Amino acid sequence: LEFRRVLFRSIASILAGTAWVLLLGVGVALPIGLGAAIHLAEFSRRRGRTLRLAIDVLAALPSIVYGLFGLAFFCEALGLGWSVLSGGLTVAMMIVPLFTSLGEAALTAVPDALREAGAALGVPRWRLVWRVLLPEAAPALAAALVLASGRVLAESAVFLYTAGTSMRMPAGPLDPARTLAVHVYLLAVEVPGGGARAAAASVVLLGAVLLTSTVAAVLPRLLLARRSA
Repeated sequence: LEFRRVLFRSIASILAGTAWVLLLGVGVALPIGLGAAIHLAEFSRRRGRTLRLAIDVLAALPSIVYGLFGLAFFCEALGLGWSVLSGGLTVAMMIVPLFTSLGEAALTAVPDALREAGAALGVPRWRLVWRVLLPEAAPALAAALVLASGRVLAESAVFLYTAGTSMRMPAGPLDPARTLAVHVYLLAVEVPGGGARAAAASVVLLGAVLLTSTVAAVLPRLLLARRSA
C-alpha cells in the first residue's frame, strides 16, 4: 500500500510538472504567435518574406538548441535556475514559430470577400480583424495551437536543461519539475532495470500525445458546429 502511495505521488508530481510547463508555455506563446500571424496575414502579406524565412528557420531548429539557449539565458543569465518558469518560457519559444506559420495559413484561408465587404462598409482594419476574421478562423487557429503544443509535449532535451528533474510536486513557477518525457529518458538511461517503468511511462506519454492530436482533429468540427447552430 505504501509503495502504491509513493508511486501515485511520483506520477502526480510528474503530470503536474508537465501541465505546469505546457500551460505556461502556451499562455506566453498564444498572444505573441497570434499577433505575429495577424501581422503577416493582414498587414504585410508581400513585405514579410524576411520575417517568414526567420520563422521557418526557428520552427526547424532541433529542440536541443532551444534547450541550451534556455539554459544559458533563462536559467543562468536571468537567474531563474531549473524551474517551471524557465521551461515554460523555452517551450513558448518553440511554440511561437510553428503557431505563427499555422495561424497565418488559417487567416489567409479566410475568404477575401469578407475583407472586401468590410472595406466597402468603411470598417476599420483592426475591427474587421477582431470581429470578423478571427472568429472565422477560430477553429483552424485552435487546431494550430493544439498541434504546436503537442510538438513539444514529447520533447526531453528542452525540459532536461531548463525545468530540471525534481520529483517533488511543484508549488510555484520557480520550483523545478520533471516532465513525462524527461521521466521516460531518465528511467531508460540512468536507472538500472528501469526499462519496464520507462515503457509504462511511455504509454502515458503516448496517450497524452494521442489526446492532443485527437483534440486538434475534433476541435475545429465542434467549433464549426457550434457556430452554425
